[in-house]
Amino acid sequence: MTALESQLCDIQGRLFELSAHRGIASKDFVTKYMTSKTCEYYDAPYHRLQWCGEEYLLGELSDEYTSRGASFPKGEVYSRDELYWMGYLYRYWHFLEKEPSRAIYRQAPVGMLKKVYPGFHTLDESLAIENLKALGKSK
Repeated sequence: MTALESQLCDIQGRLFELSAHRGIASKDFVTKYMTSKTCEYYDAPYHRLQWCGEEYLLGELSDEYTSRGASFPKGEVYSRDELYWMGYLYRYWHFLEKEPSRAIYRQAPVGMLKKVYPGFHTLDESLAIENLKALGKSK
């Protein structure tokens, strides 16, 4: 993984963490983000959003959903550690497997990541992804 890719993983992890700080319902936030145009732009080989921090990304995502009449509801907020790991892992998966975020999310939705966090968050990212792929195939 390049230094830039590692930095993008960290920014996405901090974005997920920021959602907790703002009190946004975690399941709703992760689902909306992973299936958003904002995330699609972040998947691109190069896009200006990759040079913006987590605050700006959250603003872009909020604008995207507000323009459609939607918003981020309050609700259950996962721990910052869980959310950082999810955000980091999803981006790492994108770089490792060259898959778009929407496809990754279909294989490993937020509920699955929440469930496996206790056992998977200490694994090497590539092993965690391999295990998640296997879990997704077994369903």
